[in-house]
Amino acid sequence: MNPRWLLKMSQWSRNPPPLSRVLLVLGVVLACLALFAFEHFFGWPDALTPNNVSRGAMPKLQ
Repeated sequence: MNPRWLLKMSQWSRNPPPLSRVLLVLGVVLACLALFAFEHFFGWPDALTPNNVSRGAMPKLQ
């Protein structure tokens, strides 16, 4: 383990982050897990899949 991480952990144990920040991080992690679970069980919608367009190329108008 990097000594910098040990110093960071000791700083966090002395001055823990506020409860609001902990809840914010927990909420973001839960939202990411919910999106992952939704995609895993229901799949990725075809409407959100981009068409085969090469990078930097302009799409052809029909």
